[in-house]
Amino acid sequence: MGDMVLAQSLFITLKQHHPNCQIDVAAPAWTLPLLARMPEVKNAIALPFKHGEFALWHRIRFGKSLRQAAYTQAIILTNSLKSAILPFAANIPRRTSFLGEMRYGLINDIRPLNKNKLPRTVDRFVTLGLSKNVRLPSTLPNPTLLANNENALKTLAKLGHKKPVQKVLGLCPGAEYGEAKRWPIEYFAEVAKDALAKNCEVWIFGSEKDTPYTQKINQLTENHCLDLGGKTNLGEAIDLMDLCDTVISNDSGLMHVAAALDKNLIAIFGSSTPHHTPPMSDKSHIEYLGLPCSPCFERTCPLKNPDEHMQCLKKITPESVIHFIR
Repeated sequence: MGDMVLAQSLFITLKQHHPNCQIDVAAPAWTLPLLARMPEVKNAIALPFKHGEFALWHRIRFGKSLRQAAYTQAIILTNSLKSAILPFAANIPRRTSFLGEMRYGLINDIRPLNKNKLPRTVDRFVTLGLSKNVRLPSTLPNPTLLANNENALKTLAKLGHKKPVQKVLGLCPGAEYGEAKRWPIEYFAEVAKDALAKNCEVWIFGSEKDTPYTQKINQLTENHCLDLGGKTNLGEAIDLMDLCDTVISNDSGLMHVAAALDKNLIAIFGSSTPHHTPPMSDKSHIEYLGLPCSPCFERTCPLKNPDEHMQCLKKITPESVIHFIR
């Protein structure tokens, strides 16, 4: 989800350089609600492949079905071999990407990938949309999602909740990658209690996989929060988040959604680093300690000593986060 949000910076850049270009995006079906909220995207094409599935002949057939669109360029944002098959089968004359998994021939507009010069994911995406030898601008356009307010209010009504009249704090305690990216649940609950005491509403966002965390936070606040875990689809979650004043999130897809909605965002980083996938927003406050063991990029903390285990997150106190709530 985060990569798809960051890809909007590329779409905006393409429109800035080529105002009349048509941008169609082929992506997993679950990402379509994101694409629907990006005004630069004309058509979203749902890919029928399962995650990680090679499906060579299926990809070739699907690519051939796109030939009638007569695309002039394909920009492939992933580096896998299988992702380059479809544009080749679609007879798209210019196929731009980094070399990736030895994709000579499948990619005919190969760009060099210098990870030191392009440290961030968004840098790598945007540079693929520029002509060769054009320098990456020092400032890139921020992703900007357009939420649907009417849909947000309908979703609230469906959940038996009224339109908020006070400030709303959104919490995003999940991180599908693993526990090493998840700020302690007890800390989220402390922040929620403080907000509730100040007459704010607290909404907890998350997918069905995140329900153990959303439910626990709500229980620790005596069920005074609106627990949205597993109760909304992605489109509904985006539109509801647009009603929040502040969002606190782990390094996750929802963090990037909050940034793209221009929320007052407090982004918490543990095993990962904001130098690679920072939230693209001037209203973001990043909490990252940069301990000697960070970033480890592990799913679970490799340090077993209780004095060291998960300290990259445990040492980020609720008080330091509360300071940034608006």
